Amino acid sequence: MRIEKCYFCSTNVYPGHGSAFVRNDAKVFRFCTSKCHKNFKMKRNPRKVRWTKAFRKAAGKEMTIDSTIDFEKRRNVPIRYDRELISTTLKAMKRVGEIKQRREHAFWKHRMAAARDKQRAHRKKKLEAKSSVTLVEPMSVESAGSEKVLHKIKVPAKSKSALIAGEGRTMGMDID
Repeated sequence: MRIEKCYFCSTNVYPGHGSAFVRNDAKVFRFCTSKCHKNFKMKRNPRKVRWTKAFRKAAGKEMTIDSTIDFEKRRNVPIRYDRELISTTLKAMKRVGEIKQRREHAFWKHRMAAARDKQRAHRKKKLEAKSSVTLVEPMSVESAGSEKVLHKIKVPAKSKSALIAGEGRTMGMDID
């Protein structure tokens, strides 16, 4: 039983699932869902679509350099069936799965700790910015006598006719 990888999002495609697109040059593209197939037809780049494995690896959110990832690589050389070999392979797969899970968890913890530190630094900067800003307080009555007193400037108001549209404005023709 061969488990393929989706060309777009890199998830597992089990036998009898998903769809395949064969191009004129005989290259086979396998897709897990119609969502992936449609995104491929729209010529979207999987590294720019946030839910794909390629994006997660490119953004540093997924482990990229680890020896356990090499076990998932496709092998095209058929091996003759041997019961002992199959049992040892299954045991090795379980063990590799456990190791991979433990390493992924450690990677996740490290990533979350870095994000937490970054968030704390951002909060600290924000608090420092708030504390360094001094607000200008309104002058009290006592301090008004000792400091400059601001006076209100009076501006003559326009006549009521100037505010009403069409009133008081003629085009140079006075009607008697």
